Amino acid sequence: MFGLFKKKSELEKLQESYKTILGKAHLESQRDRTASDKLMAEAEEIAKKIDALKAKG
Repeated sequence: MFGLFKKKSELEKLQESYKTILGKAHLESQRDRTASDKLMAEAEEIAKKIDALKAKG
């Protein structure tokens, strides 16, 4: 209950976004490989941002 009003950090937002995009990429991989590859590239960019934030602080 106390975490109800807690704002998410930038790292938490990026991790959530990364997880969502990976899920979408997995679903798309069964239908459209090109779309899946684009989503994987987007997820990779987010992963780089996550690594940069972890290295910084």
